[in-house]
Amino acid sequence: MTALAHRIRRTTALAVSLAVGGTLTLAGTATAHSGNPCGPAARSAPVAKGLFQTAYSKRNHALWATSSVGEPPVTHSRLVKLDPHTLEVEATYRPPVTDPETGAVEAVYGIAVDDAHHTVWTTNTRDNSVGVYSQRTGKRLATLPGVRHAREVVVDEKHHLAWASSFADGSVIAFDTRTYQEKKRITLAGSSPAGMAVDERTGTAYATDFANDRIIQIAPHATTPRLIPTGDSPLSIALSRDGRTAYTADQAVGTVSVINLRRATVTRTVPTGAGAKSVSTDPRSGRILVANRTTATVTVVDPHQGTVVDTLTTGALTNHVHVAHGAAFVATKSASGPNGEDLLHRFPLGR
Repeated sequence: MTALAHRIRRTTALAVSLAVGGTLTLAGTATAHSGNPCGPAARSAPVAKGLFQTAYSKRNHALWATSSVGEPPVTHSRLVKLDPHTLEVEATYRPPVTDPETGAVEAVYGIAVDDAHHTVWTTNTRDNSVGVYSQRTGKRLATLPGVRHAREVVVDEKHHLAWASSFADGSVIAFDTRTYQEKKRITLAGSSPAGMAVDERTGTAYATDFANDRIIQIAPHATTPRLIPTGDSPLSIALSRDGRTAYTADQAVGTVSVINLRRATVTRTVPTGAGAKSVSTDPRSGRILVANRTTATVTVVDPHQGTVVDTLTTGALTNHVHVAHGAAFVATKSASGPNGEDLLHRFPLGR
């Protein structure tokens, strides 16, 4: 397969993974295997159609979620605030309209919380921008253009930066979380930045390069990024608590890669399930959780042993996993709610 054909295959795969909604529908709620380390049971709740990602605010003890439905012009999109224990929807906010004739809105997909400034950051993938919303009122505060096919956003509260991946033009962009001004832009021709993570202690940002099987490492004072190899088609990235290890969800092969960042080497590759899409770390246990879209599961992995310690069944089209406040929040696109909503699951995590 030529390099061009290989990239086209991967880009097509990502487009499928970004598609909102789906035709596969399974009834039921999330179930944890008996004796699993993630607690005896899960709570599930219908949240919204087109559920995409979640982020937790420790300062305000709130869970935020994004949802968007359909192809452009997207007219149904919501920023949702939930109770992190009950998963009850506390507030719903509609993004601003961008085209009065079609009713298209600035649809929200990726999400990150900035507790230092009481804001929520979103990627507005269809509009090639990122958005900033107030945690207090849900009001849209700013739209920052120039992020082409914005995929993910992550906030570095210590250094007052929000990093966003610009998948379509190979850029990783940092914005000042106080002024909303662009502070840094790194562009690598032929790359496809997707997942984002940041080490707040050092200010180093990391992006997965979906097209080239690598991680783009951007240190605060480096003049050029460092490129670190990883698994096939890495879509999502998370860091260990000490920041020395990275984990990538490798969509094409259904694995999670464990990467020693200092040595720039993959130390372990663990099969998780077809369509590995999202990865998150549990800082208390050190385990990593991988959402597998095709197999409709979340795999719990011990990265030190390189073993799967449990598999959680979540229902169709598992989209995102986010660990916070002693629980794993798993967004699916099952459309199995009473009115066709997608389900959000909460798995308590053991130590």
